[in-house]
Amino acid sequence: MNDSHNNANAGRRTFDGLALSRRALMGGAAAFHIIRPELVRGQAPARLKAGLVGVGGRGRQAIQDLLTGDANVEVVALADAFEDQLEKNLRWLREDRANAAIASRVRVNPDMRFVGFEAYKKLLATDVDIVMLATPPGWRPLHFEAAVEARKHVFCEKPFGTDPVGVQRFMRAARKSEELKLTVVSGAQRRFNRSYQETVKKIQDGAIGDVLAAYAYWVGTPVIQQAAGRKPGWGDTEWQHRNWYSNLWLCGDQVVEQHLHNIDVICWVMDTHPVSAAAYGGISWRPQDDVHGNIYDHLATDFVFANGARMSSYCRQYPRGLYQNISELVVGSKGRSNCKDMGGQPGPKDYVAEHTALVNSIRGSGPYINHAMKVAESTMTCIMAREAAYSGQQITWDMMMNSKLDLSPKEVTGYDSPMTRQPLPRPGTYKFV
Repeated sequence: MNDSHNNANAGRRTFDGLALSRRALMGGAAAFHIIRPELVRGQAPARLKAGLVGVGGRGRQAIQDLLTGDANVEVVALADAFEDQLEKNLRWLREDRANAAIASRVRVNPDMRFVGFEAYKKLLATDVDIVMLATPPGWRPLHFEAAVEARKHVFCEKPFGTDPVGVQRFMRAARKSEELKLTVVSGAQRRFNRSYQETVKKIQDGAIGDVLAAYAYWVGTPVIQQAAGRKPGWGDTEWQHRNWYSNLWLCGDQVVEQHLHNIDVICWVMDTHPVSAAAYGGISWRPQDDVHGNIYDHLATDFVFANGARMSSYCRQYPRGLYQNISELVVGSKGRSNCKDMGGQPGPKDYVAEHTALVNSIRGSGPYINHAMKVAESTMTCIMAREAAYSGQQITWDMMMNSKLDLSPKEVTGYDSPMTRQPLPRPGTYKFV
């Protein structure tokens, strides 16, 4: 359920569901959930099995990184909305020369390839130990909740939702994942960069004094997946999913989908989330059509933390060849830091390190990791910025946590389900709920 370029009609299958199973042992009035011994921290088998939901560019890269990060993991199941996506990326994993070292551990038999919008349920019903979630973010709360109910350890791509209702749902599942001691690692990979880790620790220990202000930037280039436009035969639902980055309910806008990396670093430094946001944004160059969708091409935010410190954040997607800046800066009473300048030599590649840490957490050979709530709070922070820009209001954390805003469609019944593109949000017209 990720970016695609192949024929829409390649091997479509009918949607069907498979209910998630729960096992319980009743003893008097008490009920106990039985967790397979190999899913208990420190009791993992020598060889872990992983499955991926969302077999697009980022999903296949996550498989590559996981198998590179630990030699005793194999991938045995795949799920995607589109069969052509699944098969194309499976071939890449098995046949591309870049994957020569890992291809033998991509062991996905035909009966472990699941297609359709209910495919995630089938994958969760298998005996995989690790579930990797890499679909468009609009699906993340539903899929994460189901993964926790199935007692799976999770690698979860960021962001963790696209609207307040979805992130509230994710947070409820996050609390349950903590109770179950499930490992949850996010795609906010800076949290696994040694330079960032050591610098953030030093800032928190007072190396630059009290943090007074912070700055977060993702000033980059556009993400356009389907520049050639809609292909004949693509229904509304299929078109929006194949061009998901341009559709608000699926991507959350660039401040949520992309700029989260930088905002998450500042929330990590502060060890909390902001309490309010005021913002502005809009479109300077992005055409208003189905290819470019209904997201902004620039957005700037003034965040306030409970202690009075402020974060200025700016994200922008302008055409290539123009100024770019992807960075963070923290200003303290005794100095400043770019959040990675007080660390040692960089360790393994961040994208690989996060998966090594995931496996070590499951096995008990490394520290226990569950970033579900922390990155959910960063996701909600990004959505707070977006809603402040869209509405022209100052939005508070309490408003977000009580919001009824739900961007997801009421029902997705098939590739041809009618789905109207939502209009571009305009301050003064757009209403936050």
